Amino acid sequence: MATLLGSYSPQTGGKPRNCCSNIVTRFTGSKITGQGFSRGTQLPGGLLQERDKRAKWKGIPTLLQKLYESSHLNSDLSHAHGFLKLLSSQLSMEAMSFVTEDRKTVQESTFPNTHTFDLFGGVDLLVEILMRPTLTMQKKKPKMNDDLVKDCLSVLYNCCICTEGVTKSLAARDDFVLFLFTLMTNKKTFLQTATLIEDILGVKKDMIQLEGIPNLSGLVQSFDQQQLANFCRILSVTISEPDVGNDDKHTLLAKNAQQKRNASPSRAEVNQVTLLNIPGFIERLCKLATRKVSEATGANFLQELEDWYTWLDNALVLDTLMQMATEEAEQSSTESSDESSVATSPLRHRLPQSMKIVHEIMYKLEVLYVLCVLLMGRQRNQVHKMLAEFRLIPGLNNLFDKLIWRKFTASNHVVHGQNENCDCSPEISFKIQFLRLLQSFSDHHENKYLLLNSQELNELSAISMKANIPEVEALVNTDRSLVCDGKKGLLTRILTVMKREPPDSSFRFWQARAVESFLRGATSYADQMFLLKRGLLEHILFCIIDSGCTSRDVLQSYFDLLGELMKFNIDAFKRFNKYVNTPEKFQTFLTQINSSLVDSNMLVRCIVLSLDPL
Repeated sequence: MATLLGSYSPQTGGKPRNCCSNIVTRFTGSKITGQGFSRGTQLPGGLLQERDKRAKWKGIPTLLQKLYESSHLNSDLSHAHGFLKLLSSQLSMEAMSFVTEDRKTVQESTFPNTHTFDLFGGVDLLVEILMRPTLTMQKKKPKMNDDLVKDCLSVLYNCCICTEGVTKSLAARDDFVLFLFTLMTNKKTFLQTATLIEDILGVKKDMIQLEGIPNLSGLVQSFDQQQLANFCRILSVTISEPDVGNDDKHTLLAKNAQQKRNASPSRAEVNQVTLLNIPGFIERLCKLATRKVSEATGANFLQELEDWYTWLDNALVLDTLMQMATEEAEQSSTESSDESSVATSPLRHRLPQSMKIVHEIMYKLEVLYVLCVLLMGRQRNQVHKMLAEFRLIPGLNNLFDKLIWRKFTASNHVVHGQNENCDCSPEISFKIQFLRLLQSFSDHHENKYLLLNSQELNELSAISMKANIPEVEALVNTDRSLVCDGKKGLLTRILTVMKREPPDSSFRFWQARAVESFLRGATSYADQMFLLKRGLLEHILFCIIDSGCTSRDVLQSYFDLLGELMKFNIDAFKRFNKYVNTPEKFQTFLTQINSSLVDSNMLVRCIVLSLDPL
């Protein structure tokens, strides 16, 4: 094998070094020790060409050398862009095969092109090219070509998804991570930047502090609606508490003790406060979450939607198409600061209606997740006040039939339990996130009555009056201008769709959790009777006794809901006795309890406590 640069060494008196001449070994060693050769640009071109065919480098080191030589700060970067395009064409094919190859892990698949690119310093070189304008001492910073920036970002992303370790190495460079956020101000490079940032933050060891991003408030306020929705994908990583696992060292008791020791807010909590301090941020999210969508029609809609789900396994494909729609619109009209540039695009009008709905669902999913996390944080009351003021709940209620639980919902999707990380379609994930949001919104908070409409609130008052008990204070204080519109409130709509679900559908778990959260807290006889009058108790008993449901998650959620529904309520016990009217039914009910004592313990405690005063 050829040696490197003739292997002359002044330290040995001009005698040749007796060392390994393998180029790959030398480069790998230099990455570990920081000494010696670090990139292909330091090697003679003749040597690289000599070794290229045998090593199957496909000309990548040579192209990298030319890219380096043509990308100096004061050089004409058009030549550098040409070399980058040649490199990009080879790397993008590997990235495409990675995302379509049955999601094989990096360890199971080999991608020599991206590995060679990184090995010979390509990743570091692109980072340098992107950041060079920030290193100049000139007052007027040189502006790089948008297409060159986009190609640099795309190549870096391709290396991240194909070559192990690239993402972590980029994540370790805080200066580069913060610099990437500055590129998001340019609409033409926004999508590529957001995609790379999302990938980097997903593996970053330390959570980034949002307050460290230069002019974050101005950046967010400059986003149009589609950009803000994509930005929520990034925010979800920065405001969620890291998963510490479920081993014995992280029991609820241990977590509680740790929280007491760490009185100061976590990084995620600090980031949540930073977002809440951005003027108009929550209001814009509420508008995004509740924006209406044209209802899809046609007999082929369901099959068309299924086809899109299959093709759009990676959300980036859809985002790219929507960006193309935006750019096409900009060529014929002045750029707008809101979603109208997308809505009026000729390309968008040519896209199938189902694809538009999938896009709407996918970005609403990200928005609902961010709102859900904020609802569970330390600033919960502040967030609640904002969501009520900006009419999030009435807006979601108006979307319920046309988008959230449409008649054309695909019924042949497999739902993999309540784990939000399951391999689900965008629509299934959206429904689960919607139910989780309602659960967080209702749980132990007086704003839960916003899930009803005015007529249903009057019904609660009538129930209290008939039972000769005072109305709960939260009901009296509810601002009726902020409750749901229409013939049904959101809570009633959830009960309606719950009764239509198949016995083992995982949606039942989340639906039951959402309804149970409405009952949590101080026992309200009126709340219980409101749900009993709508046949909820009989439906729960049917699912437990007669439906043949075997899902432990679903059964647990129904046991918990039944406990809240029957707690200290003699009318509920009478309805229970009326439904469980045979020894066989009662024995089946007891068998279900005995077979899952842990899951049914809330119901057992409810019965024991309720029987004492009864």
